[in-house]
Amino acid sequence: MSGNNSALLGRPSERTQTVAAQPGAGLYAYSERIDAWVVRTAKPVSYEVRVADGLFDFGRTDLLEPAAAPGTRLRRFVVIDSDVDLLHGSRIRAYFDYHDVDYTLCVVPADETVKSFETAARIVEDLDAFGVDRRREPLIVIGGGVLMDIVGLASSLYRRGTPFIRVPTTLIGLVDAGVGAKTGVNFNGHKNRLGTYFPADLTLLDRSFLATVGRRHIGNGMAEILKIALIKDARLFDLLESHGPLLLDEKFQGETDGGEEAAREVVRRAIQGMLEELQPNLWEAKLERSVDYGHTFSPTVEMSALPALLHGEAVCVDMALTTAIARRRGLIDDVDAQRVYDVMRSLELPAWDDLLDQPELLTAALRDTVRHRDGMQRLPLPVGIGDVTFVNDLGEQELLDAVSELKVVGQRAGSPEHV
Repeated sequence: MSGNNSALLGRPSERTQTVAAQPGAGLYAYSERIDAWVVRTAKPVSYEVRVADGLFDFGRTDLLEPAAAPGTRLRRFVVIDSDVDLLHGSRIRAYFDYHDVDYTLCVVPADETVKSFETAARIVEDLDAFGVDRRREPLIVIGGGVLMDIVGLASSLYRRGTPFIRVPTTLIGLVDAGVGAKTGVNFNGHKNRLGTYFPADLTLLDRSFLATVGRRHIGNGMAEILKIALIKDARLFDLLESHGPLLLDEKFQGETDGGEEAAREVVRRAIQGMLEELQPNLWEAKLERSVDYGHTFSPTVEMSALPALLHGEAVCVDMALTTAIARRRGLIDDVDAQRVYDVMRSLELPAWDDLLDQPELLTAALRDTVRHRDGMQRLPLPVGIGDVTFVNDLGEQELLDAVSELKVVGQRAGSPEHV
C-alpha cells in the first residue's frame, strides 16, 4: 500500500529482522515471517451547510449540483415526507420539470413510529429500481429530522455509501438533525439503536418551509436551540428569553423587523454552536459531549411516551430534570434555574412528564446511557447559563430528590395542553 495517508505494519515475531520500506510507502516489515498487520489510514471529511432561502425558485441551482455528465440528462432520486408533499409537492415538481431533471419522488410518511429499518429498506427498493450513478447523482431528502435520519442510513448502506443532500423542512431539522453526521432508525424499542456516521455532502437551509410547520413542531425545534444556549451560549439564551414567544408566533418568518433580525441570529448561533461542538469530535471518539445535554434520560422517556412526546419535548423534560440536579448541587443558582423554567414555559415546552414518576424507568434509562457512554455516566449538567460540566456520581436518591423538586416546579408552572 502506498501513499502518505496509510501505514501497513507487520508485528515482529521472535526472530526480528527489519526490512526498510521505500520512502513514503507506509509498509514496514519487522521479521522474515509476518503474522499480523495493522492498517492506519485517514479519509478527509468535508460537508457543507448552506443557507438557501427560496430554494425552489427557478433561478436557484443548488439542487442541480453536481452537473450531469456531458451529453446526459440530470437525474435525481428524491425522498419526500408525505406531509411536505401535500403542502409543497407541486412547486417541487415544477422546479425539477423546469430544469428538465429526470427524477422520481418517493413519498414516505415519516414519524417516530415508522422510524425503522423496514422503512429504510422500502426506500432502498425504490432507489434500486430507479438506479443512480453512485457519485454524480446524490439522493435528495426533503423532510424533517426523522426522514433525514432514515434516508441518511439508507444512503450510507446503498453500495456502501451513496452521497445525499438534505433539505430540512422543520426547525429541528434546520438546527439539529440536518447539520451533523449521524443517521439512524429505532430498533427493538430503543431510540436510534441502528445507525451510522454518514454526513450529507450538502444541507440546504430554507426557512420558508417553517411557515407551514405546526406551532408545536416549531417549539419542538426550539428545545434543541435551548440546549445549545444552556451549554455554551448565554447570548442565545437571552435571545430566546426576550424573543422566543415572537419567534414561535412568527414561525421564524421575520414578519416584523425585530422578528427577522432575531430569527436570523438565533438560527445562525444555534447552527454555529452545534457545529463547533461536532467538528472536533464528529465520530464521537470522545464520549464526554456537551451536545448530549438533554439526551441522558430523554431517549427512554421518548420511546416510552410515543407518540405523546415529540423528540424536542422529551429533551426539554430531560433538561428540566438535569437543571434541578444542577441546582441541588449548587452549579446553577435559584434565579437562573427559574429563568430556565420560565423560558421553557414561554416556548410552550414541557418541564415535566408523568413518566418521571416511575423511578424504575429513570434508573433503567441511566443504566442504558452508561452502556452507551462506555461504562461511565458522563452526565452533562449546566453550570449557570452558558456552560457545562460532566459528572459520574449521580445516585438514585439524588435523582429521586430532583424529580420531587421538579414535580413541584412543573405543577406550579403548568404544562402545555398537548402533554
